[in-house]
Amino acid sequence: MRDAFTRGLLKLAQEREDVFLVTGDLGFGVLTPFLERFPRQYLNAGIAEQAMTGIAAGLALEGRTVFTYSIGNFPTLRCLEQIRNDCAYHRANVKIVCVGGGFVYGALGMSHHATEDVAIMRALPGVTVFTPGDPLEVEAIMPVLYATPGVCYLRLGRGGEPRVHEKPPQAFRVGSALPVHTGNAGYVFSCGGILPECDAAVRALRAEGADIALVSFPTVKPADTAFIKHAARTAPFILTVEEHSVLGGLGGMVCETVAGLSGARAVVSRLGLEDTYASVVGSQAYLRAHYGLDAAGITGRIRTLLEETRG
Repeated sequence: MRDAFTRGLLKLAQEREDVFLVTGDLGFGVLTPFLERFPRQYLNAGIAEQAMTGIAAGLALEGRTVFTYSIGNFPTLRCLEQIRNDCAYHRANVKIVCVGGGFVYGALGMSHHATEDVAIMRALPGVTVFTPGDPLEVEAIMPVLYATPGVCYLRLGRGGEPRVHEKPPQAFRVGSALPVHTGNAGYVFSCGGILPECDAAVRALRAEGADIALVSFPTVKPADTAFIKHAARTAPFILTVEEHSVLGGLGGMVCETVAGLSGARAVVSRLGLEDTYASVVGSQAYLRAHYGLDAAGITGRIRTLLEETRG
């Protein structure tokens, strides 16, 4: 995902002189091509994310479209007041990029586990939240991210994530869900880099004859509420899966949407990190397995829902 982002950013900078990148003293190997080609559109703010965000706000209010770039919680939680007061309140064109959503930096401990960021950014008025699931979704998002007014949050993995879609999504729009597999036995909704694990789980069950649908939500705010309502009215269950707390992210958004429906509706189950911090450390794969967020854990939850809703 990270490489897809940098390619997209280079393309935008070629076409738009207002594009500006501010980094928090990292990403040198990945961002070097940008620095070399567009030195007047780049600034290293140092390990000072609050200052980085304040600089971005000032540049944006003077006509730039500014991308801030750092890892995990550093471009969000560490400078939340600056995002809220300096950027979002003024509708500044600041695009906040997090590399390492979820457990990407799992071995560095809870300070680097980005597991509340979607909920927090989603709660800020006027902020658009992008959570692509594979590199092709990132490619489709980049021009839309640039064109979306105001503050946007882009939550990425790190690098090397597999493609799930066979080809780039066509005519991607803010707030549009992207079906991966269709079916009527139940829906799995995914956001962010957990999509390949969801895909593996759904493929295994479909091979056994369970007609499970899989849908990616590359935009959590605004969300594709029309699609969610349709799924809730036509399927026995919806399982939301996110490498994030079950509170306030994709699962919270789906529950908020479905709660407003009258009549028969799907059971909604949320799979993610419960109301806790990850108190163990290890690789992303290890932590996913530990918290039931790998393909095996997702498959098990779907089997349970199939049994509970079979009638």
